[in-house]
Amino acid sequence: MSQSPCQENKVVSITEAAKLSKVTRQAIYVAIKLNKLRATKETTRWTINLHDLEEYKRQKYSRTKSTFDGELLFDNSKGFYSIGQVAEMLSVPAQKIYYATRTGLLKAQRKGAAWVINGNDVTEYQDKIMQKRTRRRRAS
Repeated sequence: MSQSPCQENKVVSITEAAKLSKVTRQAIYVAIKLNKLRATKETTRWTINLHDLEEYKRQKYSRTKSTFDGELLFDNSKGFYSIGQVAEMLSVPAQKIYYATRTGLLKAQRKGAAWVINGNDVTEYQDKIMQKRTRRRRAS
Protein backbone atom coordinates (compact mmCIF):
# COMPACT_ATOMS: atom_id res chain seq x y z
CA MET A 1 0.00 0.00 0.00
CA SER A 2 1.58 3.27 -1.13
CA GLN A 3 1.33 6.56 0.72
CA SER A 4 0.08 9.62 -1.10
CA PRO A 5 2.82 12.08 -2.14
CA CYS A 6 1.73 14.66 0.44
CA GLN A 7 1.99 12.09 3.28
CA GLU A 8 5.43 10.92 2.07
CA ASN A 9 6.81 14.45 2.23
CA LYS A 10 5.17 15.41 5.54
CA VAL A 11 7.76 16.42 8.10
CA VAL A 12 7.53 17.06 11.82
CA SER A 13 9.64 18.88 14.39
CA ILE A 14 11.57 17.24 17.22
CA THR A 15 8.78 18.09 19.66
CA GLU A 16 6.09 16.63 17.42
CA ALA A 17 8.20 13.52 16.78
CA ALA A 18 8.64 13.03 20.54
CA LYS A 19 4.90 13.30 21.15
CA LEU A 20 4.06 10.91 18.31
CA SER A 21 6.65 8.39 19.51
CA LYS A 22 5.76 8.79 23.20
CA VAL A 23 9.36 9.53 24.14
CA THR A 24 11.22 12.62 25.31
CA ARG A 25 12.72 15.21 23.00
CA GLN A 26 16.13 14.15 24.34
CA ALA A 27 15.46 10.56 23.18
CA ILE A 28 14.77 11.88 19.68
CA TYR A 29 18.02 13.87 19.68
CA VAL A 30 19.94 10.77 20.83
CA ALA A 31 18.30 8.62 18.14
CA ILE A 32 19.35 11.16 15.50
CA LYS A 33 22.91 11.31 16.86
CA LEU A 34 23.17 7.50 16.86
CA ASN A 35 21.84 7.38 13.28
CA LYS A 36 18.79 5.42 14.39
CA LEU A 37 16.47 8.15 13.13
CA ARG A 38 16.98 10.08 9.90
CA ALA A 39 16.51 13.82 10.23
CA THR A 40 17.45 16.95 8.34
CA LYS A 41 18.72 20.13 9.91
CA GLU A 42 17.53 23.25 8.14
CA THR A 43 19.39 26.24 9.57
CA THR A 44 18.76 25.73 13.31
CA ARG A 45 15.72 23.46 13.15
CA TRP A 46 15.55 19.68 12.79
CA THR A 47 12.81 18.12 10.66
CA ILE A 48 11.88 14.47 10.47
CA ASN A 49 10.01 12.77 7.66
CA LEU A 50 6.93 10.90 8.98
CA HIS A 51 7.97 7.77 7.06
CA ASP A 52 11.37 7.81 8.82
CA LEU A 53 9.66 8.34 12.18
CA GLU A 54 7.42 5.31 11.60
CA GLU A 55 10.48 3.21 10.71
CA TYR A 56 12.22 4.39 13.91
CA LYS A 57 9.18 3.45 16.01
CA ARG A 58 9.16 -0.07 14.50
CA GLN A 59 12.87 -0.56 15.28
CA LYS A 60 12.84 1.14 18.71
CA TYR A 61 14.28 -0.71 21.68
CA SER A 62 11.74 -2.30 23.99
CA ARG A 63 12.24 -3.92 27.40
CA THR A 64 9.74 -6.61 26.39
CA LYS A 65 12.14 -7.73 23.64
CA SER A 66 15.30 -7.66 25.79
CA THR A 67 17.37 -10.83 25.77
CA PHE A 68 20.28 -12.16 27.82
CA ASP A 69 22.19 -15.26 26.71
CA GLY A 70 19.61 -15.80 23.98
CA GLU A 71 16.57 -15.84 26.30
CA LEU A 72 13.95 -13.19 26.95
CA LEU A 73 14.79 -11.36 30.17
CA PHE A 74 11.24 -10.63 31.25
CA ASP A 75 9.36 -13.69 30.04
CA ASN A 76 6.18 -13.35 32.10
CA SER A 77 4.94 -16.74 30.89
CA LYS A 78 7.94 -18.29 32.68
CA GLY A 79 7.48 -16.07 35.75
CA PHE A 80 10.26 -13.52 35.17
CA TYR A 81 9.48 -9.84 35.77
CA SER A 82 11.23 -6.47 35.71
CA ILE A 83 11.40 -4.07 38.66
CA GLY A 84 8.76 -1.89 36.98
CA GLN A 85 6.43 -4.81 36.35
CA VAL A 86 6.67 -5.95 39.98
CA ALA A 87 6.05 -2.41 41.22
CA GLU A 88 2.95 -2.23 39.03
CA MET A 89 1.75 -5.66 40.22
CA LEU A 90 2.07 -4.61 43.86
CA SER A 91 0.85 -1.03 43.30
CA VAL A 92 3.96 0.49 44.86
CA PRO A 93 6.66 2.83 43.52
CA ALA A 94 9.60 1.19 41.73
CA GLN A 95 11.95 2.70 44.35
CA LYS A 96 10.30 0.55 47.00
CA ILE A 97 11.06 -2.58 44.95
CA TYR A 98 14.69 -1.48 44.42
CA TYR A 99 14.99 -0.90 48.18
CA ALA A 100 13.49 -4.33 48.93
CA THR A 101 16.04 -5.99 46.64
CA ARG A 102 18.95 -4.06 48.19
CA THR A 103 17.90 -4.96 51.74
CA GLY A 104 17.30 -8.60 50.86
CA LEU A 105 13.53 -8.59 51.44
CA LEU A 106 12.98 -9.42 47.77
CA LYS A 107 15.27 -11.72 45.80
CA ALA A 108 16.36 -10.48 42.37
CA GLN A 109 18.97 -11.60 39.86
CA ARG A 110 21.19 -9.31 37.83
CA LYS A 111 21.24 -10.28 34.14
CA GLY A 112 23.34 -7.88 32.14
CA ALA A 113 22.14 -4.39 32.98
CA ALA A 114 18.73 -5.52 34.23
CA TRP A 115 17.29 -6.89 37.46
CA VAL A 116 15.05 -9.91 36.95
CA ILE A 117 12.61 -11.08 39.64
CA ASN A 118 11.01 -14.50 39.77
CA GLY A 119 7.23 -14.61 40.32
CA ASN A 120 7.66 -17.00 43.27
CA ASP A 121 9.91 -14.45 44.97
CA VAL A 122 7.23 -11.77 44.48
CA THR A 123 4.68 -14.02 46.22
CA GLU A 124 7.15 -14.67 49.06
CA TYR A 125 7.77 -10.92 49.40
CA GLN A 126 4.02 -10.23 49.51
CA ASP A 127 3.63 -12.82 52.29
CA LYS A 128 6.44 -11.15 54.30
CA ILE A 129 4.74 -7.75 53.95
CA MET A 130 1.37 -9.17 55.02
CA GLN A 131 2.97 -10.81 58.08
CA LYS A 132 4.55 -7.49 59.09
CA ARG A 133 1.23 -5.66 58.72
CA THR A 134 -0.57 -8.32 60.80
CA ARG A 135 2.09 -8.04 63.56
CA ARG A 136 1.79 -4.24 63.57
CA ARG A 137 -2.01 -4.41 63.92
CA ARG A 138 -1.74 -6.87 66.80
CA ALA A 139 0.84 -4.68 68.52
CA SER A 140 -1.40 -1.59 68.24
